[in-house]
Amino acid sequence: MAIQKILIEEFLQLAKVHPILDVRSPAEYVHAQIPGAHSLPLFTDEERKVVGTAYKQQSRKIAIKIGLDYFGVKMKRMVEEVEGLVGRFQSSLPLESSSTVLVHCWRGGMRSAGVAWLLDLYGFKVYTLSGGYKAYRQWVRTQFDLPYNFSVLGGYTGSGKTLVLQELQSLGYNVIDLEGLANHKGSAFGAMGEKPQPTQELFENLLAQKLYKISNSAITKDQIEIFIEDESQRIGSINIPNNCWKQMRNSRVLFLDIPFEERLSAITETYGRFEKEKLVNAIIRLQKRLGGQDTKTAINYLLENNHRECFRILLLYYDKYYEKGLQNRENTEKLITKIVCVNTEIKNNTQKLIDEKTIVQ
Repeated sequence: MAIQKILIEEFLQLAKVHPILDVRSPAEYVHAQIPGAHSLPLFTDEERKVVGTAYKQQSRKIAIKIGLDYFGVKMKRMVEEVEGLVGRFQSSLPLESSSTVLVHCWRGGMRSAGVAWLLDLYGFKVYTLSGGYKAYRQWVRTQFDLPYNFSVLGGYTGSGKTLVLQELQSLGYNVIDLEGLANHKGSAFGAMGEKPQPTQELFENLLAQKLYKISNSAITKDQIEIFIEDESQRIGSINIPNNCWKQMRNSRVLFLDIPFEERLSAITETYGRFEKEKLVNAIIRLQKRLGGQDTKTAINYLLENNHRECFRILLLYYDKYYEKGLQNRENTEKLITKIVCVNTEIKNNTQKLIDEKTIVQ
């Protein structure tokens, strides 16, 4: 078999049915990777450092010889690991294609070439990514410059926007859950109950793949509607890529208008279960914007187990903060459609949104 070097678009198409092998070091992989890629490091982090130092300070040939010392003892294990991985893919592959694998390193250089040689020698059909992960990152950045047909789901805190997005997705609509990708709900309390946030780079990779997957189900990217939640540009430690966020800000907003007391009940139920210490720390982080007196009062209510009155103060603050962001748009009146809801019942509110969306199209 012959190893074939392919460009990113073909690589991603093949990745729908064949495993991706990321042969970069463990630290490189953990920092960020192509979503769904399997880590098959040629070198450990320390080995990579040694080889890289030899390459820079001595010569390419010496670096290769050192690398071969590390590589040789791993060959059998790597082949067996790939056999097991491919086996898990075989149920969805044609029999003649079941030994195909995709390999990449950082720049599409010696690491991917070495692993590809080994797997090709053993009998796998091997494709390598031209330009490596660096080329993939260039592709990721271009995805945010493309036009999208966003329908932005708005609503004050406690409106259940994420749950409505999930309901829309279950009904077959195209949805991107930014808070889900970021592992953060976007407020000072947003990390509670969530996994650690991904790196900025990994978040961008995940978002680009979502946009690509949805958009390529249509002939052109502006033909297909994508529901996405109205967000500040920053979600915890993550930033929504600038060009993508600008498109969101210029897209129509379907605003769930739900009574304050109903939202307060939802917020109290959701966040009232968390430890007081974590809640107090989150309130303190808001002190500069919330004000000293409201911060003190909110914490006192919390210590007295009066969660509802504590969250009332916080919700009033977040309503003002969100209203400011909502109005800080060009053509606000034309972009925003209010959908009046009596409570936070998800199915009813989702149906109202669908009905109103059809009217305003």
